[in-house]
Amino acid sequence: MCYSKRLLLFGILLILLFVTSTAQRHCFQTGNYTSNSTYRANLVGLLASMSSNTTIDYLFYNFTAGEKDDKVNAIAVCRGYVTPEGCRRCINSTTQELLQSCPNQKEAIQWSGDCTVRYSNRSIFGVLEVQPMMASYNVQNPPDPKEFYKVLRPLLDRLRNSTALGNSTRKFALGSVAAPNFQTIQSHLQCTPDLNWLDCNNCLQQLSEYTTTCCGGQKVGGVFVTPSCYIRYEIYSFYDPAAESPPPSLPPPPITQPVSPPPLQLLPPTQGKESNSSRTTMAIVVSVVVSAILIFCMSCFYLFYLRVKKPRDKLESVDEICSADSLQFDVGTIKVATDNFSAANKLGEGGFGIVYKGVLPNGHEIAVKRLSKASQQGDLEFKNEVELVATLQHRNLVRLLGFCLEGKERLLVYEFVPNASLEKFIFDPNKSALMNWEMRNKIIEGIARGLLYLHEDSRLRIIHRDLKASNILLDADMNPKISDFGTARLFVPDQTQGNTSKIVGTFGYMPPEYVMHGQFSVKSDVFSFGVLVLEIVSGKKNNYSFQEENEAGGLLSYAWKNWREETTSNLVDATLKARSTTQIMRCIHIGLLCVQENVAARPTMATVVLMFNSHSVTLPVPSRPAFLMYSTRSDVSSQLEKGVGVTRPDTRQSRSIQASINEASISELDGR
Repeated sequence: MCYSKRLLLFGILLILLFVTSTAQRHCFQTGNYTSNSTYRANLVGLLASMSSNTTIDYLFYNFTAGEKDDKVNAIAVCRGYVTPEGCRRCINSTTQELLQSCPNQKEAIQWSGDCTVRYSNRSIFGVLEVQPMMASYNVQNPPDPKEFYKVLRPLLDRLRNSTALGNSTRKFALGSVAAPNFQTIQSHLQCTPDLNWLDCNNCLQQLSEYTTTCCGGQKVGGVFVTPSCYIRYEIYSFYDPAAESPPPSLPPPPITQPVSPPPLQLLPPTQGKESNSSRTTMAIVVSVVVSAILIFCMSCFYLFYLRVKKPRDKLESVDEICSADSLQFDVGTIKVATDNFSAANKLGEGGFGIVYKGVLPNGHEIAVKRLSKASQQGDLEFKNEVELVATLQHRNLVRLLGFCLEGKERLLVYEFVPNASLEKFIFDPNKSALMNWEMRNKIIEGIARGLLYLHEDSRLRIIHRDLKASNILLDADMNPKISDFGTARLFVPDQTQGNTSKIVGTFGYMPPEYVMHGQFSVKSDVFSFGVLVLEIVSGKKNNYSFQEENEAGGLLSYAWKNWREETTSNLVDATLKARSTTQIMRCIHIGLLCVQENVAARPTMATVVLMFNSHSVTLPVPSRPAFLMYSTRSDVSSQLEKGVGVTRPDTRQSRSIQASINEASISELDGR
């Protein structure tokens, strides 16, 4: 029995060392290079110079090689407790692994135990990057999550402030605190030193919040990373406590190596002129031996478990890599948070199901979208929304915190936005009177920035396809947040438009080329934005019947008529007429440019944002809007107004959603 216990203990220790040495990496799908290209030569040379440089002792490397399309930018940063020699050793092994794992991508990153290496064909110095946001975490939950959180949160906040106040070569902080059950939490926070104080603080703030949402709740330890910052905390020692004293001003003293032995290295450090074949042989031999030992130890553990027939806790040190699945909550947590989906917590209801307010154990308020069990398209919308929204980070987009997928339950967990939707304000006579022009203008410009991010600034081009007033939520400061990505479509970077046989969305916000021919592009969202602008200015829905003006075409027809007759002020909400109308008239002008029937004549969102920010930009004269679609397709209209997807009469087959958003696949969705 004693021998078996020793064997079991040895197996657990080996698994612990093996797992903690596992690296995380991400190969960006933003461009490729060939094996004989100049870019490849520049990249290999640059990475080699970074790992061999002996003149930099501050654990941060920042280099550039090449020009124009062949230019490579690279960053390497080592953990705050690593010696310069250990840093170079880590960078050397990490660069080799990264080149093998991402063999032709122009942009890639790897987070290893002691360092991070990143390269790109675009400028990455001094640029805040919070995507991808990933994690390795201990699967064990603390016995008392609330008490554990009370101790951990102040520690992370304190270290975040210390990290942000670092200088241009060192931005990290180490700290520990006594935790419940006689434990000690050690933590290490770090930013790439090229960030300014504000960007570093913001990055760590977002990542700190991610630690409690990425992995189904609070864990006793983990490593949480973005390209710009890093957080690690554990209930065991992973650095020398002597390194916790704050670093003085430059020049910094050498940092001591941890007293405890370093994690098991599967690949030995490269020695001088060792050949690639030797390193490859050694890696294969070590991998095979370690794998055999692991299998043997796990078999022993399984046999030992059968013999004693006693329940055992999960191994405390088995890490799991966070992907879309790591955002998953268990249904029990959500039921507790929403008081078992009580009617008192109901926020709203739509074709997808019901939205409830909830409060997590850590006090964070959430909004839970419970997809209708009767919905035939719920699974598709659910998967699409999780894959899309989990990758998006922008102040004008609603943030997805996680999801739940158990049995027939399909739940999406979002940040709670207290002021409900824009629709509840602008179309309510009492609430709309409270919205002055400054507030409405802020909402319009915020929506424009959010769309610009989706179309051009996010890593993948995303077409929302259902932009409308009810899908614009307002936070406590009345800042707009675009929500509901259930019908969104993903474009590869160079793609400009797509076709579909399924027409989904909301009638009145869809452009004619989409309703009639199934063609959509970024200009489809521009059209929807233009309709929103006119609604916000007028306080009228797009299908409002201006009977006294005999305008059967609704808001767009009425706006176009008044524009031609130079009576545009008739369109303005009565509560705004006391204000100066110069800016309002310009806003209507931009709205009419966005809803033009000619797709090519509509501006891009980049141009729209420029029009709002610079009043010196001369606006072109708008052409006829697409208001005739109200009477062109009555069959489509009647079905879409009921929230039903319409199939166009062709034989084009719908493509399914791919498993990973990183493949930049184009999803074909059915309607709601």
